[in-house]
Amino acid sequence: MRRSEVFALVVYVGACQLGTTAAPASRAEVAGKLELVDAPAGTADIAAYVAPLVPRAAAEHKKLVVYVGAAWCEPCRYFHAAAAAGELDRELGDVRLVVFDADRDGDALRSAGYTAPMIPLFALPAADGEASGMQIAGSVKGEAAVAQIAPRLRTLVDAP
Repeated sequence: MRRSEVFALVVYVGACQLGTTAAPASRAEVAGKLELVDAPAGTADIAAYVAPLVPRAAAEHKKLVVYVGAAWCEPCRYFHAAAAAGELDRELGDVRLVVFDADRDGDALRSAGYTAPMIPLFALPAADGEASGMQIAGSVKGEAAVAQIAPRLRTLVDAP
């Protein structure tokens, strides 16, 4: 191997190692617990249900996110299990997820603008409870789903 190739390899390996370090303190030390709040079955008017939750979450220093998943969705199951076990509290402790089921609540979610071609869907609600248009959707399958979703969700809730 030539000297320039060795240098490039060292730089590449160093860059990869930098990517595995902990998140910056401002993000990593979020106080609180990631909250999962199950929306009641049969919520016909999603916007009317979500609207009063927006200011309540803000008053409690939480960022409200509408989370749409399904029992059959593998990334949803992994994410939900990690959240319930407290594995995401450090990174997402300032977030409150209002959980809807894509199958059960699909029509009502679409009426309020919470749509995406894939789930899980994480969407920021507007003050009126309708979808704001700021959202992330979909994930890889398997255990890697949590590591793929969490930083994207963090970026979403930190958006201005």
